[in-house]
Amino acid sequence: MRAIDPRVTLPSLFFLFISYIIFLADTADLNLGLEIVKVIPYGDKVMHALLYGIMAMLLNYGLRYRTVWGVQLGALLVLQFATIEEFSQLFIDTRTFDTGDLLADLVGVILFSLARWKDSESEASAPNRRS
Repeated sequence: MRAIDPRVTLPSLFFLFISYIIFLADTADLNLGLEIVKVIPYGDKVMHALLYGIMAMLLNYGLRYRTVWGVQLGALLVLQFATIEEFSQLFIDTRTFDTGDLLADLVGVILFSLARWKDSESEASAPNRRS
């Protein structure tokens, strides 16, 4: 039996979670969640930064911190997804396009992309280095 790979499972499950939140927002069915977020000053922006930042961190981990043009590929993919999702709100009656949300997404992705996990797999494959 094959072991569950967290590099695939964690980003996939979090993507499903964000997709569910987007679905609820698109159908204007986020009543309890929105009420909680409204209590927090700048709660909407904080949640954008947290959700997309965590997504970038997990995807960067899943992609083994691979870079393109000096930027982590997971971060680029999450920013692309966030941008498409935000612009799609122009065509959904229950949503409102907000450049502040895009900025919060960018801040979250940048901050959370600074985090890197070391795991036994990458440490075992790394050559021994002596100081």
